[in-house]
Amino acid sequence: MTLQAVLTALLLPPLLLVLLQMAGAGLAWRGSRGGLAVAVLAGGAQLLLATPFAAGMLLASLPVPPPVAGASPGAIVVLGGDGVRTGPGPGGGTDVGALTLERLRAGAVLHRATGLPLLVTGGPNSPGAEPLGTVMARSLGTDFGTPARWVEPAARDTRDNAVLSAALLRPEGIGTVLLVTHAWHMARAVEAFRRAGLVPLPAPVRLERVPDGQAGDWVPRPDHLAASWFALREWAGRLVYAIRD
Repeated sequence: MTLQAVLTALLLPPLLLVLLQMAGAGLAWRGSRGGLAVAVLAGGAQLLLATPFAAGMLLASLPVPPPVAGASPGAIVVLGGDGVRTGPGPGGGTDVGALTLERLRAGAVLHRATGLPLLVTGGPNSPGAEPLGTVMARSLGTDFGTPARWVEPAARDTRDNAVLSAALLRPEGIGTVLLVTHAWHMARAVEAFRRAGLVPLPAPVRLERVPDGQAGDWVPRPDHLAASWFALREWAGRLVYAIRD
């Protein structure tokens, strides 16, 4: 796990809320009412973030940017997401995770519909791991019978995805791309690719339903806690990019 991943885990729910609950419980055990309040509030916040309502509202706060009118793409760029280790130790194998597989499927569908060449981008998710871009290219061929024309194996984050993809595409005379990533990640990805000098046309994966407050929207579920984490991470990433720039 990289330092960036560790810091992200520490500064965002659910781990941040768990740490607050533990600290609050420790203070409450010593007789502090304030500690008890912290523990209860942190626990309540964690339950709320696990509801479809909270997750849906957070995801809805990250709308997909509109496409550029009249732009004609020259390639499809698929951004890497998660990878999974398939063997023990530094030399263990790597495969695409569920999120990356969804993006690859969408990229393959677009390739068949448009005939545009594919670029996959992603570096190692952990020290010693196989680059995600390489794993993505292999999955495209094996799982979807679709070749990747360009493989970018070094990107550490979304900004790297954009800069390194642009370096591969500019010599080919390609300035406009269909950009494939999840809807909640699209706004930050589009901004990064624009700053890298490309014209990205959003091709979002998995558009989320905006909750309407039905009873089922208030039942906590682990997958919705994960969705809330993705949304909060995106806002944190956009804040970091704004500070850097």
